Amino acid sequence: MDSKINNEMPAVPGEVREQIADIVEQAQRDGLQLTGEGGVLPDLIKQAVEAALQGEMTAHLGYEKYAVEGRGSGNSRNGATSKTVQTAAGPAEVEVPRDRQGTFEPVTVPKGARRLTEFDDMVISLYAKGLTTRDIAEWLAQTYGAQLSHETIANITDSVNDLVVEWRSRPLDEVYPIVYIDAIRVRVRDNGAVRIKACHLAVGVDLEGRKRVLGLWIEQTEGARFWLGVLNELRHRGVRDVLIVCCDGLTGLPAVVEQVWPDALVQTCVVHLIRNSMRYASWKDRKAIAAALRPIYTAPSVAAAEHALDTFAASEIGRRCPAVVDVWRRAWNDLVPFLDLPAEIRRVVYTTNAIESINYQLRKVSKTRGQFPSDDAVYKMKRPRFDAASL
Repeated sequence: MDSKINNEMPAVPGEVREQIADIVEQAQRDGLQLTGEGGVLPDLIKQAVEAALQGEMTAHLGYEKYAVEGRGSGNSRNGATSKTVQTAAGPAEVEVPRDRQGTFEPVTVPKGARRLTEFDDMVISLYAKGLTTRDIAEWLAQTYGAQLSHETIANITDSVNDLVVEWRSRPLDEVYPIVYIDAIRVRVRDNGAVRIKACHLAVGVDLEGRKRVLGLWIEQTEGARFWLGVLNELRHRGVRDVLIVCCDGLTGLPAVVEQVWPDALVQTCVVHLIRNSMRYASWKDRKAIAAALRPIYTAPSVAAAEHALDTFAASEIGRRCPAVVDVWRRAWNDLVPFLDLPAEIRRVVYTTNAIESINYQLRKVSKTRGQFPSDDAVYKMKRPRFDAASL
C-alpha cells in the first residue's frame, strides 16, 4: 500500500511553498508562535497528515473523492473521525477518514495511535541519552506544550522491548578473531533495594575487521557458572570459534573459555596491569615506573621479558616499590600468551580500549540516571545506542 500511496500523492504546490515562506517570515518579524498549542506548525502538520490520509483512502478505494468510478463500487467514504495526536511541534487535531465497510487501515496515523512516529522516536532518543521519564515529560511540556505523564513516556520507551529481545538473541558469525569482554557497574533497584550490578559487554572483531557488540549481560555476582552460561549463549547463537579473548579481572572467565572454545587464547589487558601497578606507587614515582615497565611488555620474547622484569626488580625504583614487582609476577602466566604474539597483533590486544569507548558512553548516560528501576530498564536504555550491534 505504501508504494501506491507515494505514487499517487501529489507534489507540494508552489502556492503552498509560498505560504510556508510567508509564515516563517511573519514569525521572524512579528514573533508568531510556531510550536505548541495555538502554534502554526501543528496546523500545517494537521493539513499535511490529513492530505496523506486522504491519499491513503483514495488508494484504498481505488477512485478519487466524488469520482463517478465510485458509484456502485460497494464501498465509499463515510465521513471522518476526529482525533488529537502528539507531534514534535505540539498537539494537532486531525480528521481520519472512514469507509463504509470499515476496512480502511491508515498508515500515516494507525488505529489507536495518539502520537506520530517521529514523536515516539524523539522520546526514545531522549531516554537513550539518559533522561528519566519524568524529565522527558517536563521537557516536552516546556518545549512543545505536550502534556504526557511519565507513565505514558514509559509506555513509549517500552516499544523497544521487543527490539531488545531480538537484538540479544540475534545470530552471530561463526568465527571472531578477537573478542573483548569488560564490565561497568550500574545501580539497579531489585526487590525494593538498590543494588550495584555488573553490566558485562562483549565486543567482537569480525573477519572483515569491523567491531560488533555481541551482547549485554547484567549480573550482581560473577563467577565460572555465570561465564559458562554467557559463553554457551554466544556459542548457541553461532560463535563456533574465537582466536583471542581479551579481558581483565573477570572472575572465572579464563577457566571457562577453554571449555567452550578449547583453542582460544585468553589475554589479560596489559593497560589494566599497568594501572594496577600504579596503585602501589607514589605519585612522584609513577612516571618513572611506567617507563621502566615498558621494556617488559614490548620485549621480543618471553625470555627477554623475564630479563626485563628481573632488571626492574633489581633497580632502585623496583626495590623501593616491591609491590609493583609482585603484581607482575602474579599476573605473569596471564601475560605470557601476549609475549608470544607478533607485534602487529600485540597492538590490537594489549588493551581493552576497543571496548572502553562504549563503556564511556554508558557511564556518561548512567550518571544522569543515578539508578534504574529494573534490569530491563538498563537494557532498554542501552540498546538504541548500538543500532543493530554495529559500531
